[in-house]
Amino acid sequence: MGIHDELLERHRAVLPSWLALYYAEPISIVDGEGRHVWDAEGNRYLDFFGGILTTMTGYKIPEVVAAIKAQADRMLHTSTLYLIEAQIALAEKIAALSGIPDAKVFFTNSGTEANDAALMMATQYRRSNQVLAMRGSYHGKSHSAVAITGQRSWSATQLTPFHTVYVHSGYRYRSPFRDLADGEYIDACKADLRDLLDVAVSGDVACLIAEPIQGVGGFATPPDGFFGGIKEVLDEEGILFITDEVQTGWGRTGEHFWGYQAHGVTPDLLTFAKGLGNGLAIAGVVGRAEIIDCLAANSISTFGGNPLATTGALANLEYVLEHDLQTNASKVGQQLRADLDRLSEEVPNIGDVRGKGLMVGVEFVVPDGTEPDPPTTARVMEEARAAGLLIGKGGLYGNVLRIAPPLSVTSEEAAEGFEMLSDAVHRAVAD
Repeated sequence: MGIHDELLERHRAVLPSWLALYYAEPISIVDGEGRHVWDAEGNRYLDFFGGILTTMTGYKIPEVVAAIKAQADRMLHTSTLYLIEAQIALAEKIAALSGIPDAKVFFTNSGTEANDAALMMATQYRRSNQVLAMRGSYHGKSHSAVAITGQRSWSATQLTPFHTVYVHSGYRYRSPFRDLADGEYIDACKADLRDLLDVAVSGDVACLIAEPIQGVGGFATPPDGFFGGIKEVLDEEGILFITDEVQTGWGRTGEHFWGYQAHGVTPDLLTFAKGLGNGLAIAGVVGRAEIIDCLAANSISTFGGNPLATTGALANLEYVLEHDLQTNASKVGQQLRADLDRLSEEVPNIGDVRGKGLMVGVEFVVPDGTEPDPPTTARVMEEARAAGLLIGKGGLYGNVLRIAPPLSVTSEEAAEGFEMLSDAVHRAVAD
């Protein structure tokens, strides 16, 4: 029995059956450097998924590792009952970068917790439990986050603390409005939202929460200006706008630092997580001070914003800014997108290529139609892993490859990864 087989047997004995694992023969990743990782049996991979867009700058970044080690030598933890200098410094930087006037920041441990906190603030501020969310959305695994998740396969319960209404999203490929020009598409979605507000809610609505590019939803990417149009309708009713930047933040889209900036809007609240810590557990909410401060009850955070997490995250964010990884995401992302667009012209099983920067989705369909093709998608993932490339999967039907390498990926590595992926696609569709 190999190492992976033994670990899988132990995993199945003590961990939940619903805890997803990639691949027919799951692997254990034990080491990494730059954009490469090694598994427990010594196999080397080029990582184009980064632990679900979390290893943002790469593995073993010296400046980040040094900051974490220095803090670990002093202490790992205090709580928010005490002043934490690294937390304050990180909050100052995030508030300044957020684009939200008079911003304050609250730190949590995960994107799920960040979205929980934002929803609590919005519903308290507006004194309403009515929430708008997008069809195809995913915002986390907690009870309240599942309540605003617009995907049946990720919704473990129908019990909910909210009255949730799902709005037409920017996923054009399967939209009834797909053939409309961008402006007409946005107008159609605005009209749909107005109709929902007329028939599906009662009185005040607290907020709309939305991902600028849907992550688990398969990197569904709306036209630029989409949320600007949607916010026009929200503003008519005083409804708050929460942008979930857990996957789109920190320059990943290339053209902007935050995904919302493609839409000519300023959010009321912004949630962040994943890439900020480059693997450390840190997330949070940044937003207008009057909304952040609206909670009347006492509150603390035991782990959110602790010294180790905020020290490492601050070093990681400074690395992103000092090395202008946003520009690299734009440059290398354009290269990768051009290669994938060319591949889609060669392979009839590819129905759509979408995304921005280093956040690209490839949707597989049965040729000569739009019927989702999850089996081919799964075969591509297996073939890519066998060749030494790690990629992700998502979409409403599990038929979308999610390609999101660390923002430091080089042009040469992008070319190498594309060749492995191209070969994997051709092998998979030939089966």
